[in-house]
Amino acid sequence: MTLILTNDDGIDAPGIKSLLKSVNGNNVIIVAPQDHQSGCGHQVTTTRPIQVLRRSDKEYAIAGTPADCVRIATTYICKNVKFVLSGINAGGNLGVDAYISGTVAAVREAAILGIPGIAISQYHKGQLSYDWDLAARLTTGIIADLLTTPLEPGTFWNVNLPHLLPGEPEPEVVFCQPCNKPLPVNYRIQGDDFYYVGEYSKRDRTLGSDVDVCFSGNIAITQLRVCAESQSPKNCVS
Repeated sequence: MTLILTNDDGIDAPGIKSLLKSVNGNNVIIVAPQDHQSGCGHQVTTTRPIQVLRRSDKEYAIAGTPADCVRIATTYICKNVKFVLSGINAGGNLGVDAYISGTVAAVREAAILGIPGIAISQYHKGQLSYDWDLAARLTTGIIADLLTTPLEPGTFWNVNLPHLLPGEPEPEVVFCQPCNKPLPVNYRIQGDDFYYVGEYSKRDRTLGSDVDVCFSGNIAITQLRVCAESQSPKNCVS
């Protein structure tokens, strides 16, 4: 099957290189933002040209958002895409993060277009380093399982990897619900400038939710849904 790989950290980010390692053996085309787009949500570009830089037959740098990348990939670059993978994001995309995450927006856009997808993010503790090799290893097994797990139309997977320290036990895979607690919001103020300093690791969390699972050292997998008018709000988690 043909897989599209994208992200919101940019085409040269280490996370997408780890994602590429995790899908070895599949037919892969990378269509990712030329620059960092973290936190852009489901923004799309409609009022200016979008430059597409073809690096090779298997790699395209897009001067746009993750959602732009999926739109261009599926309509012009490869019309027989079977799955969209987004990540591996540098930082968690848990609970209500789904509304602001470009990583998640990429697979939401795929779901809108009728294509299944998986968003993968690596939660990060403080100033500690990322272990991208470990992230790739964990992601390999997860993708192998989820690629063969049926998805209802209009749904997609959101995966968050825990930040494990050396010697910590192998994480369990936990299918759970997204947390609906708000992100911590705080700003450092200098004159007229506000600098966001919310402490991600101190966010409130519902027991058994994706935030709780990931912060506890396990892999959190949620199935999110594209909202439709016919659905009740409780089923529209993203």
